[in-house]
Amino acid sequence: METSAEAVVGHPTNDAPPLPEVADDSSTVNNGMDGYLRLQRRMLLSTVCATALAVPITALWFDLPTAFSLLVGALAGLLYLRLLVRSVTRFGVETKGVGKAQLLVPVVLVLAAARLPVLEILPALVGFLLYKPALIVQAVLDT
Repeated sequence: METSAEAVVGHPTNDAPPLPEVADDSSTVNNGMDGYLRLQRRMLLSTVCATALAVPITALWFDLPTAFSLLVGALAGLLYLRLLVRSVTRFGVETKGVGKAQLLVPVVLVLAAARLPVLEILPALVGFLLYKPALIVQAVLDT
């Protein structure tokens, strides 16, 4: 004999058909974010590889102070790129605009090269810009 609760709910085989499943956009978002994270890693890795190639060549072709200046500039470029990536990652989620903190990196690099006699300004700036060819290589490889 059925109780009143069973009569209202119905028998398990007489239940209403299941609701259609709603498409989950989180998998698409996760795949997009995974691709973005892979792109970040490739950009940073290609910049490190460009630096690892350029510094020894500069040391052989020119001299050690020039290679050191190039290395300092390249490290500043990596810091700039990392800050830019972090700022872009936060864009739209936490903030409405891209941060400006990364713009201090080249300013501090130029000031340091002007103040410190061990740093040469031109090789430091060339080292700072080493991330750009690495980005171009990544863009060409992605197409």
